[in-house]
Amino acid sequence: MPLLEVDDLSVRFESDEGSVHAVDRVSFSLEAGEVLAMVGESGCGKSVTAMSLLRLLPHSARLSGAARFEGRDLLAADEASLRKVRGREISFVFQEPMTSLNPVFTVGRQVGEVLRHHLGLSRAEARDRTLELLELVGIPAPGRRIDEYPHQLSGGMRQRVMIATAIACNPKVLIADEPTTALDVTIQAGILDLMRDIRQRLGTAIILITHDLGVVADVADRVMVMYAGRKVEEAPARELFADPQHPYTTGLLAALPRSGRRSIDEPLQEIPGVVPSLAQLPDACAFAPRCPRADDECRKVPRLEPVGPAHRAACFHPGEAVWNGR
Repeated sequence: MPLLEVDDLSVRFESDEGSVHAVDRVSFSLEAGEVLAMVGESGCGKSVTAMSLLRLLPHSARLSGAARFEGRDLLAADEASLRKVRGREISFVFQEPMTSLNPVFTVGRQVGEVLRHHLGLSRAEARDRTLELLELVGIPAPGRRIDEYPHQLSGGMRQRVMIATAIACNPKVLIADEPTTALDVTIQAGILDLMRDIRQRLGTAIILITHDLGVVADVADRVMVMYAGRKVEEAPARELFADPQHPYTTGLLAALPRSGRRSIDEPLQEIPGVVPSLAQLPDACAFAPRCPRADDECRKVPRLEPVGPAHRAACFHPGEAVWNGR
């Protein structure tokens, strides 16, 4: 039985101006110790999907479906039960550490708050454990940093503090939303090494939300590609990179810079068109207006169908070349 199993998750935001269908019947599972990457352009529903699991969305959000964590449906749980899960069994590393960390409290107080709330540690015990966590995530001079404020830390160290807070209670699932965004390449490598180490030491399953396919290739076991609020492809990471089936996935891969380019002035491959409005999703394949291979059959909504033993794609013409020989 999977550690986490999500079935037909849909999220709609209601407002006076109408409704936005941010996530449309998304299903996936997560095994213990697995790294699942969610990939797609900004606005495709990755973060909304992940935040739905812990019901961290605004009150205007309307959720349907099921998200079973060790047999418990998180979408149907009461608030008291959810508070015991958040930060204790499922933790979240939010996208921007400078806005996620409270600027008026020290690093030690913010990490220690999680330990005192969930584990009932005393102030002294929480401080000792916080020092251990800061050292675990690779922050230099933790005895000094523990009493510093977020603005005194670099972007990489703030991200490490967020990760230390998230793993403080040895959670079973860690959700990392764009953990390497806005960091330089060296710091990115350090964060990815840290996530691998956390998985190995603690056995933590990780949901990695990213648009960086290089990061996905480096750490993910399985990849879920999203487009316009829908899941369009899912496969083991190696298989997805070797043999992508959905034209959106092949477009993302074709857009990556390649060492074999003839000239630095040679333009990169791009996917033409724009993402459709989530307020007016077509009752058809949402990618069809941007797809060179689209035909009359694509006027219907494709179902996610198997294209291999562990590979599925929502496309009427999976695997057909559409971009630069792919």
